[in-house]
Amino acid sequence: MAASELYSKHARVWLPDAAEVWKSAELIKDYTPGDLTLTVQLDDGTEVEYKIDPRTNILPPLRNPDILVGENDLTALSYLHEPAVLHNLKVRFMDSRLIYTYCGIVLVAINPYESLPIYEADIISAYSGQNMGDMDPHIFAVAEEAYKQMARDERNQSIIVSGESGAGKTVSAKYAMRFFATVSCSSGEANVEEKVLASSPIMEALGNAKTTRNDNSSRFGKYIEIGFDKKHCIIGANMRTYLLEKSRVVFQAHGERNYHIFYQLCASSHLPEFKAFKLGCADDFHCTNQGQNPVIDGVDDAKEMCDTRRAFSLLGINESDQMAIYQILAAILHLSNVDVKDQSADRSSILPGNVHLMVFCELMGVSCEEMAHWLCHRKLKTTTETYVKSVSKTSAVNGRDALAKHIYARLFSWIVDSINSSLKSTTKQHSFIGVLDIYGFETFDVNSFEQFCINYANEKLQQQFNQHVFKLEQEEYMKEEIPWTLIDFYDNQPCINLIEAKLGVLDLLDEECKMPKGSDDSWAQKLYNTLLKQNAHFDKPRLSNRAFIIHHFADKVEYQCEGFLEKNKDTVNEEQINVLKNSKFDLLLKLFADDEKAQSSANKRTSVIGRAGQAQRDNKKTVGLQFRQSLHLLMDTLNATTPHYVRCIKPNDDKTSFTLDPVRTVQQLRACGILETIRISAAGFPSRWTYQEFFSRYRVLMKQKDVLPDRKQTCKNLLEKLIKDRDKYQFGKNKIFFRAGQVAYLEKLRSDKLRMACVRIQKTIRCWLARKKFLRMRESAITVQRYVRGHQARCYVKFLRRTRAAVVIQRNVRMWAARRRYQQQRSAAISIQCFLRAYMAKKQYYKLMFEQKAVVIQKWMRGWLARQHYRRTLAAITLLQSCVRRMRAKKELKKLKVEARSVEHFKKLNVGMENKIMQLQHKINEQHKENRELSERLNIVEKNHSVEREKQSREIKNLLRSEQEARAKAETLPSLLEQLSFLQHELENTRREKEDLEEQTKVYKEQTQQVVEELNMKNGLLNSEKDEMSKIILEQAQQLTDVKTNIENIKQMDKDLTEERSRYQNLLSEHLHLEERHRDLKEEMNLSISSSKSGHKRTDSNYSSNSSEFSLSLGSSEGEDSSIQTEDETQSTVDLPVLLKLQRRVKDLEQDKQTLWQQLDRKEEAQQENAKVEEQTTACRAELDLEKLKRQELESENKKLKQDLTELRKSLTNEDSELMPPAPGSLPYSILLDQLSSSNDELEMRKEEVLLLRSHMVRQEALKHKDSALGEGVKLDLEIPSFQDVDRSTDIHTLNEDGELWLAYEGLKETNRLLEFQMQEQERVHNEKYRELLEEVNKLKNEKEQQQKLLAQSLFLSEDARIEASLKHEITRLTNENLELLEQQEKQDKTMRKLKKQLKLYIQKVEDFEASAQQKNNASLMNAPVRAVNITRKEKEYQGMLEYKEGDESRLLKNVVIDLKPRGVAVSFIPGLPAYIIFMCLRYADSVNNDQRVSALLNSTISSIKGVIKRRGNDFEVVSFWLANTCRLMHCLKQYSGDEVIMTRNTAKQNEHCLANFELSEYQQVFGDLAIQIYRQLIKCVESVLQPLTVASMLEHEAIQGVLGSKPTGLRKRSTSFPEEGAVTVEVLLQRLGHFHTTMSQHGMDPDLINQVVKQQFYIICAITLNHLLLRKDMCSWSKGLQIRYNVWQLEEWLTERELADCGAKETLEPLIQAAQLLQIKKKTEADAQAICNMCTALTTAQIVKVLTLYTPVIEFEERVSTSFITTIKNLLKDRVESSTLMMDAKKIFSVTLAFTPSSVALETIQIPASLNLGFLTRI
Repeated sequence: MAASELYSKHARVWLPDAAEVWKSAELIKDYTPGDLTLTVQLDDGTEVEYKIDPRTNILPPLRNPDILVGENDLTALSYLHEPAVLHNLKVRFMDSRLIYTYCGIVLVAINPYESLPIYEADIISAYSGQNMGDMDPHIFAVAEEAYKQMARDERNQSIIVSGESGAGKTVSAKYAMRFFATVSCSSGEANVEEKVLASSPIMEALGNAKTTRNDNSSRFGKYIEIGFDKKHCIIGANMRTYLLEKSRVVFQAHGERNYHIFYQLCASSHLPEFKAFKLGCADDFHCTNQGQNPVIDGVDDAKEMCDTRRAFSLLGINESDQMAIYQILAAILHLSNVDVKDQSADRSSILPGNVHLMVFCELMGVSCEEMAHWLCHRKLKTTTETYVKSVSKTSAVNGRDALAKHIYARLFSWIVDSINSSLKSTTKQHSFIGVLDIYGFETFDVNSFEQFCINYANEKLQQQFNQHVFKLEQEEYMKEEIPWTLIDFYDNQPCINLIEAKLGVLDLLDEECKMPKGSDDSWAQKLYNTLLKQNAHFDKPRLSNRAFIIHHFADKVEYQCEGFLEKNKDTVNEEQINVLKNSKFDLLLKLFADDEKAQSSANKRTSVIGRAGQAQRDNKKTVGLQFRQSLHLLMDTLNATTPHYVRCIKPNDDKTSFTLDPVRTVQQLRACGILETIRISAAGFPSRWTYQEFFSRYRVLMKQKDVLPDRKQTCKNLLEKLIKDRDKYQFGKNKIFFRAGQVAYLEKLRSDKLRMACVRIQKTIRCWLARKKFLRMRESAITVQRYVRGHQARCYVKFLRRTRAAVVIQRNVRMWAARRRYQQQRSAAISIQCFLRAYMAKKQYYKLMFEQKAVVIQKWMRGWLARQHYRRTLAAITLLQSCVRRMRAKKELKKLKVEARSVEHFKKLNVGMENKIMQLQHKINEQHKENRELSERLNIVEKNHSVEREKQSREIKNLLRSEQEARAKAETLPSLLEQLSFLQHELENTRREKEDLEEQTKVYKEQTQQVVEELNMKNGLLNSEKDEMSKIILEQAQQLTDVKTNIENIKQMDKDLTEERSRYQNLLSEHLHLEERHRDLKEEMNLSISSSKSGHKRTDSNYSSNSSEFSLSLGSSEGEDSSIQTEDETQSTVDLPVLLKLQRRVKDLEQDKQTLWQQLDRKEEAQQENAKVEEQTTACRAELDLEKLKRQELESENKKLKQDLTELRKSLTNEDSELMPPAPGSLPYSILLDQLSSSNDELEMRKEEVLLLRSHMVRQEALKHKDSALGEGVKLDLEIPSFQDVDRSTDIHTLNEDGELWLAYEGLKETNRLLEFQMQEQERVHNEKYRELLEEVNKLKNEKEQQQKLLAQSLFLSEDARIEASLKHEITRLTNENLELLEQQEKQDKTMRKLKKQLKLYIQKVEDFEASAQQKNNASLMNAPVRAVNITRKEKEYQGMLEYKEGDESRLLKNVVIDLKPRGVAVSFIPGLPAYIIFMCLRYADSVNNDQRVSALLNSTISSIKGVIKRRGNDFEVVSFWLANTCRLMHCLKQYSGDEVIMTRNTAKQNEHCLANFELSEYQQVFGDLAIQIYRQLIKCVESVLQPLTVASMLEHEAIQGVLGSKPTGLRKRSTSFPEEGAVTVEVLLQRLGHFHTTMSQHGMDPDLINQVVKQQFYIICAITLNHLLLRKDMCSWSKGLQIRYNVWQLEEWLTERELADCGAKETLEPLIQAAQLLQIKKKTEADAQAICNMCTALTTAQIVKVLTLYTPVIEFEERVSTSFITTIKNLLKDRVESSTLMMDAKKIFSVTLAFTPSSVALETIQIPASLNLGFLTRI
């Protein structure tokens, strides 16, 4: 492709820059070949002229398209060069805050200098089992790839972690080891993973230190081999160390520290165990205070010391060895403070009282004088003699420091060896994964021997890296069968030869060290003379003769020769070592034991020659030689493994979080080989696409006719058309390979095509919009014109109409004026005529009126005169009558007076005269009173009459006056009368209107009053209601507050309950897991024991003797005891760690067992004490109660028989034709009579049994209490006389030597008493029955009367009405009877249940009493003639039981549990059949009252189910089947327990099947725990099935075709050349979910439990999907959010179809739904941020920020989320209280609730299939 095409206008390039290394710019003018400058514009708008070198004609590198920026793999970039790599890392690190990036096979890790939540266990779980390219780059992905390749290829692996100090190598290696320890399980040995991880804090304490670049810098290299067995489980580890920086022990630069262990020791000096070391703070010692920075921010050395000690203990280093280690370290601290005094130029000394030297010698156990002497002297040996020479102060100090370094190095090596021995596996190692944590390339201002060795090691590693990368490239090309040419890559073998070859730097250094007078200067001259002109990689500085330069692959480094020989020799005064070897300190002797062995062997080899010292010096390996050999060994190991590379980058020197210094980063990228990898990739075909991906991406560049059915040929045709140069691409078997820049070119073509398409779309739309606008304007103009023309026409019509209207108006006005004049004239003539005629009429009317009034006056006057005449005549007649009557009265008076004067008359009258006189006198007085009153009244009347007369006279005058006036007005009377009549008429109308108005007003007032009253009433009611409502509202508000409080409390309690239930279930699961682990270990122990002692056999007791007592450990205690004994016997043959673990476990179990037995003994003792007291007080009463209960039972049976008799009688007396009773003498009649007679005989027999039983029980009780305190006088509610009478004592003792006579007498008395009591009781019962019969007779009479009435009434009714009335009567009667019978039945059922329970209790007590009495008095009963009493019982028929023989439990469970096929049972038989069979057998064991059989059956069932789950726990059908059956068996135990609440839900037949003898509620809890264990196993099984399907179906599969556009990806994504297999779709996931649901339904699992399983399944799907979404940058896009929402919709539809919408599964998908919405919502403004915060309530802040950070545009038209927007989101969510974890806990299992679900299956109807081979069971 021509440069002019690429370097066109608007193309973006990178320009070199001194500060930022590379700057981005854009071409503002096209480039044409031959131009010497490029005109570009920087990002800040500055225009720059970039000069092109005419000799090389090299153009600036091009920028990648924005869509490729931020890729996970640098090899996915189209342009592979340094600025592209740097920019991509910068964008990922600073903008996206991603610290890991792939670069082909290398993982680039940038130190964030901040703690990130990306290393938790859930992250490890998410990366475990995933392909490396499927997830975002991570150290866990590299570790998983190594682990997977080890398991798949059976080849050892290595992870090479390199980088400069402070880049994070140690942390990366630590996390890799943590991943291996987490994903693998230990094999046989305990805590191997913890031991492997525990080695890290020890090595960091002893080998890490603070430097100017890093607070925790590793000052040594280490290679850890983690060993695995054939099952890929960790079995051990081994560590190799390289080049410990010993000089740091005695010297630290400013701002640095010594090794951490010294500061940890000083920080813990206050502890009692460290008092003897006489330590202080770190500033008190010379070797820890030189850096003047003893404290690291955020690090607590005392706490770190605790972690170090804990790690030592975990690795098996005992306390004494630990204290010895700390003692040596303390001695080194004191040795550094030993002060050497200068006596002369070549003499020095140490004062005798030097405290630190004394403490050092005391701690080391050596002589203080000898150590002080040899610190200031040295021994010189020649061929003839040996002499001691004093040394100068400088030499003495150097010797002291050399001794300290030597001791520390030996201690470090011993600790490494101890760690290796602790991590060494006893089993054979099958494979290993090595983790190499080694220093990166180093260059400082002053570089010495350490930097030389480090850079030498990096040269070797870089060579191995280059070869491996080249090899991978070659394999890829060969696999795809494409032609390839040899790629030229940098080979650093010449540099390596310069260092390690013959006469190389190291060889010359070793040779110089052997010279007696060798020095650094002479060695430098040898280097110059030998290598300066012969090797191009060697150079000499211009201004120095004591330094040399080596051109390494990363950079050239200048090394100072000073100190090279001394460090390479690593010499120490031998006499000082000899002093230490004479110590009594054991650990110190162990440290120098190797020296003694080497020295002895050297002495033996040189004994003949006699020059041991010289030979020892010659044979001693130099540091360079040792390092070269160990490095070669390391390279051999790495070459034998598959390497994985991790390159750690230090982003800046200021340790600032998420800040990238471009200069420092580019230096490290060049040094660690990243750019070399890029160069090798760019030299070949770095971009690789599968044919399908290429077709999907670049389909837009094809035409429809170019698309062929063969995708491969289609892609070939397109590329041949687009790229003319065939060398730019190659077609492989499955992929297309592109040269660098070709993908960018294709992307440019694609962008141009899409841009042209956009332009075409815009052109069309703009044309459409313009045409639409023109048409709209044209239509508007026509409309305006139409309206204007219409307006003008209307105006013209209006003018015409106005003209015409004016003419009409004029005509009408003229007509109106003429008409008006005519009408005025006519009206005037009519008015005149009217007035004239009215005058004439009025005059005539007045005349007629006058005449009429005159006649009226005459009429009234004549009438008055006639009345006057009549009154006068009447008064005269009245006067005449009164006169005549008065005259007659006078005559009569005279006659009476004459008679009164006569004597006789007087006498007659005198009788009672006095009284009459008094009466008369009284009457006279009263008459006088009346007369006075009448006179007063008369006066008043007269006064009134006078007043009236005056009034009348005045009225007469007025009348006369009025008459005159009337006469005067008579003339005007007619008009007035006329007016009066008119006014009267109007008055009447007005009055009527007034009356109507008044009525209306009255009605209105009444209505208004009523309305007002009603309103007032309503108002009052409303006020009262308002008051009441306000009170109610207040009360309700209070209640609501209380309810809210209660709801919150309930919610909190529910939450606590759920957490507690979950915690309990987790603990239960751990407990069961530990039990299984213990059982497995015990089995392994037994196998090893049996193999070691074949003759020894042990039979486990499966069930203890107290099997009726329950314990949570469902195994056998006897078996455990025997196994423990066996372990003790064969302890020598067992591995020590296993034996110790087993012993600890057995001890814990023994302690638990002892505490349980102690609690049980205490409870039994308390129960026995209570039982003794109760026996002494209520023994006889219990027997009476027992007999009373038996009698009541018999009486109830008697009543039942009587009820049957009455029913028979009713049936006999019933006249129903359909149920006609049998006739007397017939066969049914005789059968009924026989049954009646047999019932009566049965009743009599039962009565006799009662009597016999009572007497028998009294005797037995008396025998029982013969020797007790009650033996002297047994009180059965009676007073028994004493037998201590003097007169009868001899006879009694003679006849009753053994007490039989007394017992017989007492028994007879008690029997008589009981018989008497029974007779009284029977009499009472007879009386009650008599009363009941009387009541029944009365009732029958009443019914008879009612029937007679009904019959009498029915005679007058029709036939239909008669039938209806009789039916109603009969129905009423039957209803009443039924209600009564139901009430009686309920009462009897309750009584029977209660009595049966008591009877069971008492029968058990009686049997115990009988057994104890029989054992105590067996001899006396054998001698005494006791009459045997046989009590016959009527056997009851049990249904729903299966009889089995004792010992058949194993056969039963083998057929029903162990060998059962769930699929056949689920399809063919009823759900829960095994549970029903086991429960029916359990009912039989309960019916025979055998507790051992009950416990044996239940314990064996639990063990068998556990065994099946353990063996086949990965089979979903098996686990589901036994979960359903376990729950069903638990429900059966509860349903048939006899609980009153539960029995109300059962049928009558089911209540009859309740357990009779045992209370198994504790076993319900045991089965509940077992069900919880099986449920958790079921969830694990479901998770193992769903985990590989979820990501592929929910995230990777493109359900909506064409929505998601693929992007270019790197090598990691396409590590294989084989085509993908069938894709996993959402339909596959739904089919699997449907299979789960169908299986559980077929197995008869409880619906509530199915809902909980479905909810857990959806939670697993949501957690796995969201976790992978958070870890995959390529999945965070708008189109992927659409796909996720579509997939979630399909899941919700599946729930709706299965009627599971309310099971809570939808709510578990809410985090995933919100994450998908977050990918699709707008993410620009602050309002968008607020909307996101309100929407994403189910996501944590970390998850929201992570999704926004990972959001990646798939197409060019999308935009990335800005950092300011993410900051706004963080600020809005900072107050949210939530968990800080990033990932959802995919391993979380919701607490399960096992709701009770009664079964409707009748046990008696269950048939046992022949296919189960249960012929030994008998169905009763």
